[in-house]
Amino acid sequence: MNIDKVETYRVAIPLKKPFKTALRTVITAESILVKITCVNGIIGWGEAPPTVVITGESLVSIESAIHQVLKPYLEKQSLLNYEAIFQGIQSILIGNSSAKAAVDMALYDCLSQQCKLPLYQFLGGYMDEIETDFTVSVNEPEEMGEDAVSYVQQGFDVLKVKVGKDDIATDIERICEIRKRIGKTIKIRLDANQGWQPKEAIQAIRKMEAMDLNIELVEQPVKAWDIAGLKQVTDGVDTLIMADESVFSPKQAFEVIKTRSADLINIKLMKSGGIYQAQIINQLAEVCGMECMVGSMIETRIGISAAAHFAASKKNITRFDFDAPLMLAREIVKGGIKYNGRKIMLLSDPGLGIRHVHVEGGVSTGNQI
Repeated sequence: MNIDKVETYRVAIPLKKPFKTALRTVITAESILVKITCVNGIIGWGEAPPTVVITGESLVSIESAIHQVLKPYLEKQSLLNYEAIFQGIQSILIGNSSAKAAVDMALYDCLSQQCKLPLYQFLGGYMDEIETDFTVSVNEPEEMGEDAVSYVQQGFDVLKVKVGKDDIATDIERICEIRKRIGKTIKIRLDANQGWQPKEAIQAIRKMEAMDLNIELVEQPVKAWDIAGLKQVTDGVDTLIMADESVFSPKQAFEVIKTRSADLINIKLMKSGGIYQAQIINQLAEVCGMECMVGSMIETRIGISAAAHFAASKKNITRFDFDAPLMLAREIVKGGIKYNGRKIMLLSDPGLGIRHVHVEGGVSTGNQI
């Protein structure tokens, strides 16, 4: 089962509504798609969106990492030696986690197709259906309240609300407006995207606790590098605190777990460098009694299918953030995971189940090895 071709394509898809966080605003979802063809005809797909403010990667850097380093490494490799291949992907290139992730998920797609299994079963098969939250972008309180009502009316019962862009008082006003409009039964998760300082995060969360705003968890309240500050917040409030940008690698996960600097970890394939490393992070957390969430960047159904298959395969992954394909103005993928409102079904098709990817108008940046 040798690799025959590695190709990449650029795609750009408008969003239905701008996606706004404390770190960035996205109007168009851009991605590098990776297509790996094996000599037996099996085709695997992967994806890497550029997220400069989080992973440090651009479209150009992702393409360069794949074509200058990863593609030559994969030449004539047999996927029967996949343990060595996945370790090699991590060792031959520092950083570039999204580029690694795109290749990693395409290889896992090929492997599970070869075994005639859907990827989630190849990885463990814990469940075949999960539920996603839906993200409320950071805007003025009234607009966020209107958006929240709209998403609840569409059937979503967990909202991930972006904060951290302005002052604490405005953030609390945003949450109050949303809670007033959607009632008490809908879960709210906050994501500050590193937007607060430790002391003000504690002040804000304690105030929300006192106001009985019923916040399930707060994600990455402080700067990614500030593990001591993250622990300070975790120890200073009753609300669950989740590490996101603070954890890319298993080593970083180990540090957060060892110091109990967070209650939960958000694993993203674009941070971990793919499924291979994501499994290690989850296993570290599981043996230490810490649950994980799997999230995503602004990705198409290709990247989200890979993340969802990984997430569904593991018992310790208990929360899911896979709403990105629902934000896109058009669909370029046939197959993959199936949405029914907030529910995501993992189907029985082998691999990721990708049947066709429409890349017309995209730019091919790859050639046969």
